Amino acid sequence: MVVRATTPAVTFDSGGVPLAGLLHLPAGPGPHPVVLLLQGFPGNERNLDLAQALRAAGYAAVAFHYRGSWGMGGTWSWGNALEDAAAVARAVRTEAFASAYRLDPGRLALFGHSFGGFAALMTAAADPSIAAVASVSGFDFGTVTRTLDPAARARHVEAFGEELLPLRGTSGEALVAEMERAGDRWSLAGLAPRLAGRPVLLIGTSDDSVTPADVHHRPLVKAYEQIAAEHHEWHTDHALSDHRGRLIETVRAFLDGSL
Repeated sequence: MVVRATTPAVTFDSGGVPLAGLLHLPAGPGPHPVVLLLQGFPGNERNLDLAQALRAAGYAAVAFHYRGSWGMGGTWSWGNALEDAAAVARAVRTEAFASAYRLDPGRLALFGHSFGGFAALMTAAADPSIAAVASVSGFDFGTVTRTLDPAARARHVEAFGEELLPLRGTSGEALVAEMERAGDRWSLAGLAPRLAGRPVLLIGTSDDSVTPADVHHRPLVKAYEQIAAEHHEWHTDHALSDHRGRLIETVRAFLDGSL
């Protein structure tokens, strides 16, 4: 019997809230390696072109919406989204889910963009069973918090506040205050020892006003020298709008050598 590629809608639970997801499932009997795609804030760029390309290459790609975003129940917060990422990473490796969708729970990688890049590194650092992690245009909350003078704080409150339409239960002020409370606990540089021995991919974007490379990427590359992370810096915008093909090729090659 021919086992065809499919795109089932799937649902996950995090904190008692159902989260809508989409599974890009390859053809063939499997078991397929799994890539969990973690979107940014507020989730305009979901990287579904990457999901389609990874499926064609034999990877099962999972995308989902965090709590309090894009019609999901609950309240949006950075902390809730981190919990959601960890919950979905566990869920896709349960025996029931893996068996139903012909997945290999031992070969899970995380890919994240912007806030999702931060969430991917944080989640992988907390879970040694995650095989590999890729962060693209990752937002380093700890670094930003250390430089929040009053003017910078006001700019972040305004910038976050302009992105709230698809989100519920939060504000620009609440998001900055949560970031300040976390402080250095949300610094990505300090995660390096917990990621040692696993493949890590860092991609920075130098024509980027959201996560400028000199703040969010280059210091992280230096901090991760000890774990020999693969890294690239491209002259493109935050969404890698004119580098989508290059992104797909780079991520696929990284996963081919990692899973």
